[in-house]
Amino acid sequence: MNDNLRGAAFMAASMAGFAVEDLFLKQAAQHMPIGQVTLMVGLCGVVVFSLMALRKGEAPVPAAFLHRALVIRSVFEVAGRLFYSLAIALTPLSTTSAILQATPLVVVASAALLFREKVGWRRWSAVIIGFVGVLIILRPGLDGFSLLSLLALAGMAGFAGRDLATRAAPKVLSNRQLGVAGFSMLGLSGAITLMISGGARVPDPAGLAFVGLTAVFATLGYHGLTSAMRTGEISFVTPFRYTRLVFALILAVLFLGERPDSFTLIGSALIVGSGLYALLRGNRKAQAKAPENRA
Repeated sequence: MNDNLRGAAFMAASMAGFAVEDLFLKQAAQHMPIGQVTLMVGLCGVVVFSLMALRKGEAPVPAAFLHRALVIRSVFEVAGRLFYSLAIALTPLSTTSAILQATPLVVVASAALLFREKVGWRRWSAVIIGFVGVLIILRPGLDGFSLLSLLALAGMAGFAGRDLATRAAPKVLSNRQLGVAGFSMLGLSGAITLMISGGARVPDPAGLAFVGLTAVFATLGYHGLTSAMRTGEISFVTPFRYTRLVFALILAVLFLGERPDSFTLIGSALIVGSGLYALLRGNRKAQAKAPENRA
């Protein structure tokens, strides 16, 4: 397996973890304010990644956290987590997950501009078709569109900025240290939300269980994401984010009783199809270059 395939595998596993996290986050929000949920999950993640770092002999909070790229990453992380958590709690899981699929479009375009990664016209066409699929799901201007979807849109922008800043982060930082930074920002976003909304209360056993499950899958997903964004080319790895929509749709139907309509299904098919084409095209190009590198 080359770096691109390893990065793609990390991304797919990460998206599965995040989809399950979203499911449990939505359930936990039925028992306590969403700000309290994200604050608790953030604290759990900080503890887990700190212990992982200490086990490897790493400082959980190194001086490199003050690096400009990490500061920028933290700002985007807070924005992404804050708005996306609100969207998960207030809108259907399938719709919110669909909006998040615009993230690769922002990341791929930015990677081409900032990191000078080469993206051919065929892959550009594929991600544009995927974006059309997202628009079909959202139906802007039609009855199916909700202003609350803008929360997910703001969260998407935050996550795209976070992913790009992760790529620019100092290589001396391990994925475990990035995890400490990321979950610290998740906890901060929860604290901000809780200060604004108020209403914190002692969680019941079911609420605690959902928070614990959310933290477990958030940790797994986050570790996979940071590994993916630091392995292989962003333009190759990023399209695997589309798998999150597939996982989210399945979970929404099986556990939340959501019934995606024809617009959602058609848009999802376009997103998945274009994403797979972009991946296959990128892999074919990588294989074609391999003999040249060996020659």
